[in-house]
Amino acid sequence: MILLYAAHNMSLRTAKVKGVGYLAQKVEAMIRTNRSTVGGFFLAGRSMVWWPIGASLFASNIGSGHFVGISGTAAAAGLAIGGFEWNALIVVVILGWLFVPIYIKAGVVTMPEYLKKRFGGQRIRIYLSVLSLCLYVFTKISADMFSGAIFINQALGLNIYLAVVMLLLITALYTVTGGLAAVIYTDTLQTIIMLVGSFILMAFAFIEVGGYENFEKLYMEAVPSVTANISSSCYKPRPDSFHIFRNAITGDLPWPGLVFGLTIQATWYWCTDQVIVQRCLSAKNLSHVKAGCILCGYLKLLPMFLMVFPGMISRILYPDVVACVDPVKCQEYCGASVGCTNIAYPKLVVDLMPNGLRGLMLSVMLASLMSSLTSIFNSASTLFTMDIYTKVRRSASEKELMIAGRVFILILIGVSIAWIPVVQSAQSGQLFDYIQSITSYLTPPIAAVFMLAIFCKRVNEPLYRLCWGLRNCTEERVDLEQDDWVENRDSDYMDVEEPEEEPGLCKKAVMCFCGLEQKKAPKLSAEEQAELQKKLTDTTEVPLWRNVVNGNAIILLCVAVFCHGFFA
Repeated sequence: MILLYAAHNMSLRTAKVKGVGYLAQKVEAMIRTNRSTVGGFFLAGRSMVWWPIGASLFASNIGSGHFVGISGTAAAAGLAIGGFEWNALIVVVILGWLFVPIYIKAGVVTMPEYLKKRFGGQRIRIYLSVLSLCLYVFTKISADMFSGAIFINQALGLNIYLAVVMLLLITALYTVTGGLAAVIYTDTLQTIIMLVGSFILMAFAFIEVGGYENFEKLYMEAVPSVTANISSSCYKPRPDSFHIFRNAITGDLPWPGLVFGLTIQATWYWCTDQVIVQRCLSAKNLSHVKAGCILCGYLKLLPMFLMVFPGMISRILYPDVVACVDPVKCQEYCGASVGCTNIAYPKLVVDLMPNGLRGLMLSVMLASLMSSLTSIFNSASTLFTMDIYTKVRRSASEKELMIAGRVFILILIGVSIAWIPVVQSAQSGQLFDYIQSITSYLTPPIAAVFMLAIFCKRVNEPLYRLCWGLRNCTEERVDLEQDDWVENRDSDYMDVEEPEEEPGLCKKAVMCFCGLEQKKAPKLSAEEQAELQKKLTDTTEVPLWRNVVNGNAIILLCVAVFCHGFFA
């Protein structure tokens, strides 16, 4: 009798364990990457590991605008512009350790959605969504398209607008069809291409000027031969060209602005911008988020050597063109009367690299352009779909949201192309200065709102797991505002036994192209829904890997301090 009772209890425990295992496996399968669902298309099923996340963070940030813009500003004013890149070494640690855990706990897909949960009301969510989309158009998309077109114009002689259209056709193709997972994996490959090609160009450039010491001497002597009656301060290199920290009053990038002002702007970009945070939210757990941020931090060390120094060397080798100040000559060289520093990097590639390697560098520029644009397109589509479209169509099915997001990408492209002429003539022809001038006006208030939301629980009535002090609370939270989108699960799920109508060949091809699979997933029970939500908001870490990433974060911060001190 005792043996039978023990056997019965054992069988019950075994059945329970098997049931839990089956439930976990089913939930795991439900959140894997699926292009036809919101989680799959916008968050890659939250299944990404650390190395593609880190590579995608870097590639999303480093577009062709960096190669053209940073190199151009470096050619004009020296290496202080590299401080914009090295500041990120500190801020990415803040992203992974302080901001992302709150976003995961809150269970959000977009940053405006977080503010709506934290403060309540719809106006702040709509305002941030519209402002973010405007920033994408005016700074990121149009600037990247313009810089990529400059390079193609220099290398192949194609008209700038023809080059833009060709690039966008390729870029939009796999953004629309693939979703975030395709974008992240493509970014990883393009990061490798960017680094290999950029290192090769840097080596050729330093060989050409005879090493670093000779490089410093030659840069200070690089002036154009045609100066007309223009003041010497406009064409002579700055005396502090080789210093990151410059005079607080007379410096073009004063050190208080670089240390404090830039950190505020970087906090907006790295910790609250949809493009960056969306990659972190796709990670399978918090340790992978932190490791990805660390990898991105180490990669951000490289732009100083791969973009800033080559841009300065381009001025040494081609002073009449890159450092041109005469409007007539500038118009002749680059088609812009305000200056030609933007062609510093493309001209170095076209004139310095051998024919075979020139093709490699063309692929580098295209890779940097497309990796940045695809990331922006996917994130902009997420903002529009989840924060604006769902307010208009509260009962839209997932299929309708996927279609709306893809169509919006096409609209975004058209508006960005129309803005290119403004980018071309702004800020004395220095692309990176144009980008920073716009973001400096608009982004600090956004950063301030997020800082208060996360670290000051008394700004508004506390909502559990939405701010740092209450991140581990287990009390039930009642949101101030209900979700705009009432998920139409009846149209997206079906019972397994229900027969499915086979679509026609043409319809099947179109649906496959757009990632809108016909096959519907089994409907989740209430228990499975709860398990799924628990998994998506889990921030627990294995102690071993938590210690590993924490140690690496300390090392990264030490490297950041050393680099700033060395070039101060």
